[in-house]
Amino acid sequence: MAVEERPKGGLRADARRNRAAIVAATIETLRRSPEASMIDIAAAARVGRMTLYGHFPTRAELLEAALADALERGERTLGALEPEGDPRAALVQLVESSWQLVDDSRALLVAAQKELAPARIRELHERSEARVRELLGRGQREGVFRADLPVSWLLAVTHLVMHGAADEIAAGRLDPGDASRVIRETLLGAFTAGNAA
Repeated sequence: MAVEERPKGGLRADARRNRAAIVAATIETLRRSPEASMIDIAAAARVGRMTLYGHFPTRAELLEAALADALERGERTLGALEPEGDPRAALVQLVESSWQLVDDSRALLVAAQKELAPARIRELHERSEARVRELLGRGQREGVFRADLPVSWLLAVTHLVMHGAADEIAAGRLDPGDASRVIRETLLGAFTAGNAA
């Protein structure tokens, strides 16, 4: 009798599929219902409780895996951006290509903040933040972005504006089709050199 070969990661193909289904269902289920239970997520993933708990013994482990997955998708998006050229154009490209990921994973982040230590959440974001930090720093060095504010503050404002747009959409005060423009104009207006008061 043939034994199914295990890949380098140690999981069989069906186990990998189940794990991926659970992570995807976590993101989608929390978007619809931020207080969704582990049982709700198992049902959405079409797996049994034993399968769910076999992969993720605790809610914190599940949320960390789902957040890591969402951030990895974001990293792939950021990695495809053109890093050279006008920093303003690169910032616009970043906003337009990544803000929807922020909106999609907002409920997941809120849930993760209840279960994971802030330092761990920050650590998971570090790769993506490093790309944005480098872009903002380059913009300052080239005299395109204002240099009277620290890069860390510009990065924080970028996050706040993107999450704020997601909140406004959820509240029905911002049209989803207009969000990218609103974010872009807000950040460029705040960051562009010469616009300081």
